[in-house]
Amino acid sequence: MSIVNDIKNRYITGNIVEKLIFINITIFVVTIIVSVIQGLYEGQINWLVDWFSLDDDISSLYKKPWSIITYGFLHADFLHVLMNLMVLYFIGNLFLEYFTQKQLLSFYLLGTFFGGVLFIFSQNYFPLFQGKISLLVGASAGISAIFIGIATYIPNYQLKLRFIGFVKLWHLAAIWIGLDVIGLIGDNAGGNFAHLGGALFGFLYVKKASNTEIKLFDKIADLFKTKKKSPLKTVHKSKVKKKTNTNLNQQQIDEILDKISKSGYDTLTKAEKDFLFRQGKK
Repeated sequence: MSIVNDIKNRYITGNIVEKLIFINITIFVVTIIVSVIQGLYEGQINWLVDWFSLDDDISSLYKKPWSIITYGFLHADFLHVLMNLMVLYFIGNLFLEYFTQKQLLSFYLLGTFFGGVLFIFSQNYFPLFQGKISLLVGASAGISAIFIGIATYIPNYQLKLRFIGFVKLWHLAAIWIGLDVIGLIGDNAGGNFAHLGGALFGFLYVKKASNTEIKLFDKIADLFKTKKKSPLKTVHKSKVKKKTNTNLNQQQIDEILDKISKSGYDTLTKAEKDFLFRQGKK
């Protein structure tokens, strides 16, 4: 039981990225269990996948409208869920350095939604897919929204990759999009259209409406709030001024670091460089 309690506590205290990972893993495990049980009774279709995946037939939305969101929590196999959640972990935590947990959840859900819309459109519009039946599952559309969103916001941010060195974030985003475009006529064409739908939302939101707060999922976001016990603290008046100065310095540091990530160190003014130097000596 200690393992169960540890997992429960980790979920409760984890950030939104960790919560989404826990949820996706849990649903994947439940999906496997359902498949095994149905297999024993010679069932051919996993009812969980059938009920919550997104069909290419637009009329199916009348029967299960929730599927345009719920498909983003289902995965086809272990490698599918592993790769998606690895990207979500690294890119999601980078996203949280510049955006809020509520915004990340909104990007995930709205990216999933718009990915589903583009999937249905592509399957019913292009002749290549006529006469074919396909289902959409996977968190990739929501993750694409997060990935392209943060890459649009800090395109020159550099990540150090093993055996490669430092790579700018927009380079990785361009490769991500390029692979999806190439795959539009491949075996996973529907999934690639969904990825592009999520990516398009992430790009347009950061470019056009990043100062606009998304309130559509406020009630859902409240369910994911991190619960932490914070003991009461007594703040003496003599410490208030020092705390205020510290907050102002930290705010200025954050603004300078944000400027570096967007346009590089060389764009800093002499005053900004001197300020960073002084703070580094403290």
